[in-house]
Amino acid sequence: MNQTCDVCGNEYWMAFEVRTITGDVYTFDSFECAIQKLAPRCEHCECRILGHGVEVEGRFFCCAHCARQGASSLGTQIRDTVGALP
Repeated sequence: MNQTCDVCGNEYWMAFEVRTITGDVYTFDSFECAIQKLAPRCEHCECRILGHGVEVEGRFFCCAHCARQGASSLGTQIRDTVGALP
């Protein structure tokens, strides 16, 4: 049975559902559509945050650079730590 993607409207026999913690249920035909609907946007550059991102005082950014630009009051305290050397 074909299901219709909530983002692009494509009918696809391998569509899948995603249930969020708030109880919302969405149907997608691809991960690309799921990302477009569900992934948060960086508050500085507005790209989709697909990894862990950086959270500063309840605000979300894609990386430390954007966090420093968007939440400059914390300055150098914000840094990327994945793969960082001491």
